[in-house]
Amino acid sequence: MKAFDKKTMIRWKVYIDRSKMYIGYVQFLLIIFVFIRSLGENPVTHFVFNSPAVSVPIILVLFLAASLVLGYLDSKFGFREEEIRNHARSNPVLMEIQQSLHQLNKKMEKLEASVNGDNVGDITKES
Repeated sequence: MKAFDKKTMIRWKVYIDRSKMYIGYVQFLLIIFVFIRSLGENPVTHFVFNSPAVSVPIILVLFLAASLVLGYLDSKFGFREEEIRNHARSNPVLMEIQQSLHQLNKKMEKLEASVNGDNVGDITKES
């Protein structure tokens, strides 16, 4: 058996984080049923709880369709890209990588300029 160490804890945390998404699907479906139950005595409530063999597949299909539409709109409007960009700004490791890339790009521009004959400056200077 593998020793219980930091890597094991991190791997377990990643597994738990990944499973939260799937648990969220189940929770959302349960919330739908609680919402329907809270509507009180009406034909929809009777249909859902008296005919689960028919109503549950209908609810699952509606859930799937609504999820796909919301996911499509999220992608179309670029919310995910902006969310990733905001997470990257708050991540110190990614910020260090970004700063290093900027420094490398500036050095490459200076190097290319000096090779082309433009006298831009010393490539060893940091900006």
